[in-house]
Amino acid sequence: MHEVVRDLPEDIQSRLTQLAVRMGVGEEDLLLSFLHDALDETEAVAMKYAQSAPRLLFPDDEVLEAAPVMPPDTNLPFSFIDLFSGIGGLRLGLEAVGGRCVFSCERDKYAQKTYESWHGENPAGDVTEISTKGIIPDHDLLAAGFPCQPFSIAGVSKKNSLGRAHGFKDRTQGTLFFHLAEIIDRKQPPVVLLENVKNLRSHDKGQTWQTISGTLQELGYAVFDKIIDAADYVPQHRERVFIVCFRKDVFGDAPHFGFPATPEGPKPKLRDILDKGVDDKYTLSDKLWNYLQEYAEKHRRKGNGFGCSIAKLSGSTRTLSARYHKDGSEILIPQRGKNPRRLTPREAGRLMGFPEKLLDPKNQIVSDTQAYRQFGNAVVPSVVEAVARQIVTVMREAVVSTSGNGCILKAKKKRRRRPEMVTEQLARRKPR
Repeated sequence: MHEVVRDLPEDIQSRLTQLAVRMGVGEEDLLLSFLHDALDETEAVAMKYAQSAPRLLFPDDEVLEAAPVMPPDTNLPFSFIDLFSGIGGLRLGLEAVGGRCVFSCERDKYAQKTYESWHGENPAGDVTEISTKGIIPDHDLLAAGFPCQPFSIAGVSKKNSLGRAHGFKDRTQGTLFFHLAEIIDRKQPPVVLLENVKNLRSHDKGQTWQTISGTLQELGYAVFDKIIDAADYVPQHRERVFIVCFRKDVFGDAPHFGFPATPEGPKPKLRDILDKGVDDKYTLSDKLWNYLQEYAEKHRRKGNGFGCSIAKLSGSTRTLSARYHKDGSEILIPQRGKNPRRLTPREAGRLMGFPEKLLDPKNQIVSDTQAYRQFGNAVVPSVVEAVARQIVTVMREAVVSTSGNGCILKAKKKRRRRPEMVTEQLARRKPR
């Protein structure tokens, strides 16, 4: 033991000697006592973790034996949380590539009902209330489609007309991102996946995006972003920005990530998702149809593009919005011999790419109005799945790539040990 003390770095050896003198014990006894207590504490933590905590893809302070290399098309099990979850578009896409949801959060009571009906889980409430309560479990990936109203073109126009601030100046919505940042900072998930409207990158002359991307980089992440049009996956033009972040201490400063290539083959067509024999209640009344035509003509004369839109059955629709329930003007389905009609809620769900098994009208537990709102605010699951497969490629590389000695080394967090706790334990314990 004397040789061990002698081989310690000079600064540690000096501090050990001074502490031994103050406590009136030998250096070897003090060191043995310290090691004994440290081992007791570490074993207790390890036992508790093994018995109660879910196994994560990237646990702290762990070295794993070499695992067989997985085929590139094999899903990789990982845990994730679903914040601002809506009706679970992000969840469905992540589950399709092996993800397991361990926590969800959504404040809208109607979306909560649909989410629970579809996924068997009642999401927690307002993220502003849970972000500091410590109820969010550890996870490998944080997913969030945080509210887009402060950044969207429509939202900005409305707030400007009302003389209200928008973006980060809107204290009720613009700062929600910072609650996300707080969770990310505390939980340090290896991967973050965010989704928002296209206008996020250009809002406020790029200042909003600089704030968001800069914050994520300051938290230790390599940040990737791309605007993806869902028209390659569903018959709807729906451009959204996807933000993918990898923790640098896990994946390195330059992870080998790339967004998915455009799918091959013809694009989906609207006619393929439409029902036949739709109830007449979805057909526009003469009064509403005349109003929409007059409104569109008025804006056409002014050179604006606003107004109703008759969708082409052989192509893609405009973007389905949360206001679709009001008049359906952005996506009207032509009908022979009568006025055009709205999409049914089931067709709206198909337009967003949700699985058919979830869209049975018998299982619709909210009103048509709420269903339209939920689909208009949702994320296209197939787009999420395509992005997630690219993420899994990077995750698999980090897990499966072996070093020269045949071990997989995972990033380690620095443990913080309170000096006063160590001193108190030593003072209470007689050195052995």
